[in-house]
Amino acid sequence: MDFAQMNLTAALPEIFLLCLLGVVLIVDLFLKDSQRYVTHALTQLGLIITCGLQMYAYSHGSHHEEAFGGMFINDGIAQFAKIVLYAVIFLLLAYSRRYLQDRQLFKGEYYTLTLFAVLGMCVMISAQHFILLYIGLELLSLSLYALIAMRSNDTFASEAALKYFVLGSLASGMLLYGMSMVYGGTGGQLGLKEVLTALYMNEANPVLIKLGLVFMVVGIAFKFGAVPFHMWVPDVYQGSPTAVTALVASAPKIAATVFAFRILIEGMGVNLADWSGMLTILAVASLLVGNLAAIMQSNIKRMLAYSTVSHMGFVLLAFVGNEFTGTGSGSLNGVSAAFFYALTYAIMSLVAFGILLALSAKGKECENISDLAGLNRKHPWYAFLMLLAMFSMAGIPPLMGFAAKFYVVVALLEQKLVPLAVFAMIMSLIGAFYYLRVVKTMYFDELPEDGGANENLGFAAYALLSINALILLVLGIVPAQVMEICNTILR
Repeated sequence: MDFAQMNLTAALPEIFLLCLLGVVLIVDLFLKDSQRYVTHALTQLGLIITCGLQMYAYSHGSHHEEAFGGMFINDGIAQFAKIVLYAVIFLLLAYSRRYLQDRQLFKGEYYTLTLFAVLGMCVMISAQHFILLYIGLELLSLSLYALIAMRSNDTFASEAALKYFVLGSLASGMLLYGMSMVYGGTGGQLGLKEVLTALYMNEANPVLIKLGLVFMVVGIAFKFGAVPFHMWVPDVYQGSPTAVTALVASAPKIAATVFAFRILIEGMGVNLADWSGMLTILAVASLLVGNLAAIMQSNIKRMLAYSTVSHMGFVLLAFVGNEFTGTGSGSLNGVSAAFFYALTYAIMSLVAFGILLALSAKGKECENISDLAGLNRKHPWYAFLMLLAMFSMAGIPPLMGFAAKFYVVVALLEQKLVPLAVFAMIMSLIGAFYYLRVVKTMYFDELPEDGGANENLGFAAYALLSINALILLVLGIVPAQVMEICNTILR
């Protein structure tokens, strides 16, 4: 590959992000603990600039620009996903600042590891080559392992990090093994376009391809936290510091959705009949197990973990609702619905965990449903914001969560998958129970004698959290504009 093929302008935001990471890492070495606000401000400013570069590329540049000899692509879905990703991380860091300060976690390591995770997600989103996809996934995973274990004196956090590391390593190995089978089955191809061409031209070994597809679907299912590869999700959500849980629950779901799109549609779309059956089983099991297990939880972080499993079941169902021929024809409405759902889930998770961060004062974690008892009497605005998040997750109109579920059901009906659509709606009704229980606790239970949770957000984070929650309402009323973007970026 010569320098002309590299086309560094396509990867300019990622290059700037990598430089930012180095600057934050070096500057933080010379700061005292009382000066960590400089690290925070520098990271936030860098994310704003990176997002600005990406928005400029999205609005003025080509919507299909390749770099590094075709291994890296900056197309519409990559550009839009990364803009959303930067915004999500910016909000997350704003919400978690005081939480980190109160728990002696306000360190440079948190910010550098978060930036490494962001860089890994960006590589996952823009990769058009199996090796680059794997590198992005591992960069994200290794950063999350370290973040989860940051609270080294907490046995629950250490256990969660170890369980995630062991299971994640196993899933990564399976994913890599599947990629190696596809490499052998296509005569030495690793680029997604070359693999798709080989499959369409019947130049691949069908046995190796199907075996490789099974292993790759296992790796994808693990990143989504789908049943039966969900064992790490509740332990990681509960054991991690809430600021880290919020990170695990939000941005990586967007990256995982685009990651699945790259492999399943852009690389293995010809084999849709093979992998859609596997995804159907994973999705049905995730919806069933996730919703039923969430009902039994008293820890709200654990409840949200199992609800994540059910939500990812909806995303996987959306991938089933596609039609692909390999010649550019067919329908990708299911992929649009999947991306809309992942975007919606990231926003909903940010609000829910933002409230938990706000109510986790120094020396007290807000992590049980009972900790929200009587919240409406002490913090009515926070109770209302949490209500919006819970109602949206339950799929109650006119919130954004309802539109996300609606588009998935429509994609299934377009492909004549009526039983799956009916099953998804039934599971949504079951899932509404545990979300409504949180609302009931906030509005109808008595305020504890100790006065309940104290607010722990600054004014700026408070305002951002309010806007974040109201977006669920506004975009729920007019979801067609967002869905139109999701359709446009796939063209």
